Amino acid sequence: MTSNPGHPKRTHALGVAEVAWPMAFVACAAWVTWQMPHLLVSLGLATEGLARQTAPAGPVEWLAVLGALVCLAGGIATVRTRAIEVAPRTVVDRLGLFIGRACMLLVALTVAVMFYEVVLRYIFERPTLWANELSLWMAGFVFALSGVYTMQQRSHIAITIVHEAVPVWLRRIFDTVSTLLIVAFAVCLTWGAFNEARDKFLRWETFGTAFDPPIPATLKPLVILVVILIAVQAVVNLASDWSRPVRGATGAEDDLAGTLKTAGERTEGL
Repeated sequence: MTSNPGHPKRTHALGVAEVAWPMAFVACAAWVTWQMPHLLVSLGLATEGLARQTAPAGPVEWLAVLGALVCLAGGIATVRTRAIEVAPRTVVDRLGLFIGRACMLLVALTVAVMFYEVVLRYIFERPTLWANELSLWMAGFVFALSGVYTMQQRSHIAITIVHEAVPVWLRRIFDTVSTLLIVAFAVCLTWGAFNEARDKFLRWETFGTAFDPPIPATLKPLVILVVILIAVQAVVNLASDWSRPVRGATGAEDDLAGTLKTAGERTEGL
């Protein structure tokens, strides 16, 4: 895929909703994740062993599920781009942007947890049993989910010297082939890992430590979900590139022309 799509950049002031929706979504999603065994039992999806030792979900858990869905919809509707970001064109693009916002919050939470552990361990000499694994768990979510945001922003590492040196029709062939390879990888990974991920999720496999977080039960299915989302975003990027009129030899030239035009308009206004 092209690394420089030439989409127009739109800058908006940071609003309260843009911060509140991701924060509320992360809070609701975290509660849903921690209480997932109860939800699996209520839905009749849990394994026999998990069902014997876990009570069904209560009203709070279902309200958290509803809250996560509402916050996801609200966040997608209100997310705005910054000056350095590619403006969204579709709902899939907006979803990728919102996932990026949630990842940013998770990074801040991970740093806070690690700082808390350092203070307790080296100042008060009372280390926790959960901080290291919790930070590892959140970092896993960040590393996986940020791939969706990166694909939406066309920020994956790309060697574009050949891509930008060929005609437009050949560039589109390159883009199509690369997108097909991404989709093929997603299909193969899903086909090969689905059963194992499903089993780990339904039995809610944990880490086997004192804190015992459900890292295997959550991250294994998450990898499959993220790869599928990345493949969908790659297809959306390809469709967007094909529908976008070609205004220059390369995306870089398009951006340069737009920058010079903006600079000229500002100079005329002085």
